[in-house]
Amino acid sequence: MFSVIPLMIIPFIAYNVILVTGASVDPWNGTVFSVNLISGGQWTMSLGAMLLAIGLLFLFFEILKSTRTSNTSVLDHLFSTIVFIAFLVEFLIVAGASTSVFFLLMMMALIDVMAGFSVSIRSAGRDVSYN
Repeated sequence: MFSVIPLMIIPFIAYNVILVTGASVDPWNGTVFSVNLISGGQWTMSLGAMLLAIGLLFLFFEILKSTRTSNTSVLDHLFSTIVFIAFLVEFLIVAGASTSVFFLLMMMALIDVMAGFSVSIRSAGRDVSYN
């Protein structure tokens, strides 16, 4: 049953939790960690970039999930569409969601929906036999 829960809801919930509990005006630019590189440069990971990286990881697993052809795949696509709609509504209505981090997470949710339906339609076409 947990396989139909869209993983893109995790970055959605994480964004909202950080938005509500964030003490600073813009919590997304805060440095989470930094690493000194061999070149002498310093690579810093902001909270927004980390959330985007997590979103990309979940998007990868969502696309892998979309290749399944089972009875629950329709529910998975439906819930992924609902998550995208939640992203879109929050982006349009909530002032704290009008950031590029949230927009890119919303685009990942849209890619999840489009890839899921595209893969399902493509694999359904292979399952049809004309005799």
